[in-house]
Amino acid sequence: MSNREEKTADIYDKYIVPNYGRFPLVPVQGKGAFLFDEDGKRYLDFTGGIAVNSLGHSNDNMVKVLASQSSTLIHCSNLYKPKIQGNLAKVIVEEIVGSPGKCFFCNSGAEANEGLIKLSRRYGEMSPNSSGQPRREIICFKGSFHGRTTGGMAATGQEKIRSGFGPLMDGFKHVEFNDVSELKNAITEDTVAILLEAVQGEGGIHVASIDFLLECQKICKEKDVLLLFDEVQCGVGRCGTLNGWQSIKGADEIMPDAISWAKGMGGGFPIGAVWISSKKTRDFSLSDILSPGSHGSTFGGSPLASAVSHAVIRTIIDDDLCSNVRNLNKFILNSIELDEIPLLREIRGIGLMLGFVIDVEELEKLEPFRKSGQSPSIYFVNLLSKSGLLTVPAGLDVLRWLPPLNVKKNEVEEAIKIMKVTLSDKIK
Repeated sequence: MSNREEKTADIYDKYIVPNYGRFPLVPVQGKGAFLFDEDGKRYLDFTGGIAVNSLGHSNDNMVKVLASQSSTLIHCSNLYKPKIQGNLAKVIVEEIVGSPGKCFFCNSGAEANEGLIKLSRRYGEMSPNSSGQPRREIICFKGSFHGRTTGGMAATGQEKIRSGFGPLMDGFKHVEFNDVSELKNAITEDTVAILLEAVQGEGGIHVASIDFLLECQKICKEKDVLLLFDEVQCGVGRCGTLNGWQSIKGADEIMPDAISWAKGMGGGFPIGAVWISSKKTRDFSLSDILSPGSHGSTFGGSPLASAVSHAVIRTIIDDDLCSNVRNLNKFILNSIELDEIPLLREIRGIGLMLGFVIDVEELEKLEPFRKSGQSPSIYFVNLLSKSGLLTVPAGLDVLRWLPPLNVKKNEVEEAIKIMKVTLSDKIK
């Protein structure tokens, strides 16, 4: 460890709250799919800011828009109507979702999901149960992740996220992901919404089955329940389609009532969004029930954030990066033989949202791992980082790849080579 790294570590120890389990890397510069530390070491970045850097580091389009917009108007409050926010909403409604609706902008995925929760609560007030009481119950799923706010934690189906912060907000019920029977049994007359990720990210890269998604839609239509999709990690091209759920075969005709996004839609600049369908329900339009004063965000959809996000989304659409994602997914799956990497037992996911499942039983036979005191996923992340490949854990036994959507084939080849060499040869 260099003196500079020691100094940085000391600063963090003294001044930064230890709420993150940080790796020792001290990044100073990035370009495309590469990140460079303060000692000049180059890393192939397949963490991507955890599915944030859709266009890689320091993308030319983003840099140009950041400079141009910041020189004219950075922030002016949502008391007014900056046109760029309207243009961003138009692209989302017409080109990403492709169905009539309206958008609300915020700053993160957790905020976007809070918007979905508040939408549900308001809808439950306006469409009560048979006894006239507001419907407040939201069905969520085990293994899900919807943020670390109090509402997001309550919706999240992982005890490690929820533990130690009780009492949590009530009104949430968690059932098994992809279990149609359990979902049916969970619905009551107090249920107002079903909230799900079509591809669970933090929970270990689990993909919803088409039968499960179709059943969710059927239940929602029959029971007057809102269907809410959390696309924070799997959306905006990450899975090879503009909407993550549409990457699942047979899901083209599924249309939720509301969607949340963040992460990749800003390419590294903080922004979140909610789309709400304009469908007529009872005697009102769903997209209009969050009236003035019911919800807000000081910085949400600022001119600067909107301009950058608009540029990112336009690049994803205009450069057809979804095709690149699909093509590279096929290349990766065809290039990695699990027999060549005995410490991996499964690859799951869609597009460039991939999870490599670790064979924990085999790993535990290795003395260096046993001595490390680390979880299998953290141990692998550290090993690959030393070899120049940055990855991210997804639970205790899954390693994630979340590279830029415009990553090149030769960069993927380099990542595959590092994985094979590091996890097959150097680990022995």
